[in-house]
Amino acid sequence: MIAFVRGNFVQKQPARVVVDVNGVGYDLQISLYTYSSIVNKESGQLFTYLHITENAHTLFGFAEMTEKDLFLQLISVSGVGTSTARMMLCGMKPEEITRAIVQGNTKQLESIKGIGRKSAERLIVELRDKFGKQNLDTNFSTTTATNIGGDAANALVSLGIAKANAEQAVQKVIIANPEIIELQELIKQALKNL
Repeated sequence: MIAFVRGNFVQKQPARVVVDVNGVGYDLQISLYTYSSIVNKESGQLFTYLHITENAHTLFGFAEMTEKDLFLQLISVSGVGTSTARMMLCGMKPEEITRAIVQGNTKQLESIKGIGRKSAERLIVELRDKFGKQNLDTNFSTTTATNIGGDAANALVSLGIAKANAEQAVQKVIIANPEIIELQELIKQALKNL
């Protein structure tokens, strides 16, 4: 398994990038989310997933590990293949996909090409609990450079709130309002959810 590639971005297109790694060119399929992260860069590192089928070996590239993890979760759902998962990541940001699944928003998921009502419902049924139980740190790392989510949960615990309840309240606020970057505001909003 190839965990990542690091090198020069020789060719960049919205759906693929060729990365020169010491004279070897790796052709990676990417999402628009990853493309927007690398469009102004000449070189860098992409996390990868190698998908092997009877007819092809396809290498997918991701700008962030959280995007790769989400991709792997999506393709674990019956009926969602690599092409559909990549289309989802092209249509929505990873945090928007996660939020739509956790909130059970089938309409938002159906707005993505290739996702019908049954697929949207299957994604929600199979992934809602997994996303709800994920470690807060992984969800928060995509929201801000610092881990204000963890700090907010710790602050609520110090106020006497049970850790599980504090984490759940903070997670709900971050999913609903990913633009919040101030610790005080996050704590205030989380207290309202308790």
